[in-house]
Formats: sequence, C-alpha cells, structure tokens
Amino acid sequence: QVQLVESGGGLVQPGGSLRLSCAASGSIFLMGWYRQAPGKQRELVATETTGGRTNYADSVKGRYTISRDSAKNSVYLQMNNLKPEDTAVYYCYARTGDGSRAYWGQGTQVTVSS
Repeated sequence: QVQLVESGGGLVQPGGSLRLSCAASGSIFLMGWYRQAPGKQRELVATETTGGRTNYADSVKGRYTISRDSAKNSVYLQMNNLKPEDTAVYYCYARTGDGSRAYWGQGTQVTVSS
C-alpha cells in the first residue's frame, strides 16, 4: 500500500503560477496528476515514470511541467500561465509498472480567478 500526500493548491489570479507537490510513502513506477472540475469527469493532467517518460494533456502542454525526485519519492507539478478553466481539484496519482495497483491522493483545490 502506497500513501500519497499532496500540498500546494490555492487561489491564484489568471496568468499566475502554482506548484503542487505529492510525496509517496514508497517508491513506485509512475506518478502524476489528474484533475476534476465541477460537473466534469476526472482527467489526466500529466504523468512521469521512474525512467523519466512524461505524458501531458494537450490542454496543459507548454504551461505545466511535471518532475520527480526519486530520492524523496515525490512528484511535482509546476503550473504557469494558469487559466480559469484550470480550476479543479487536483489529485496525485501513482501506479505500479504492471498496472495492478493504483493509488490516489486526497486532492487539493486549485482555483484560478480574478
């Protein structure tokens, strides 16, 4: 069992930046972020494997950057040029390499508003 603890959400104005952090209780193959806006389905934001392979949603490419610190079993999401449509609860996500186990954080609210 892997536990995920997120931090870093908040309120920011359009065009601003935020950095999300997620610490896992152990090493795991893939870590990343999903988000869920009110009335919408949860969607992938970005993921990164232990080998450094990244995957981004088209809507965040060029604005968001995912990174990992393997020594700390942590993943980060640097979000720049935030837009109101980025408003959502952001969830840290992790899964094993064979896909047999997946884990979710408790979620952190990101609100982009003037």
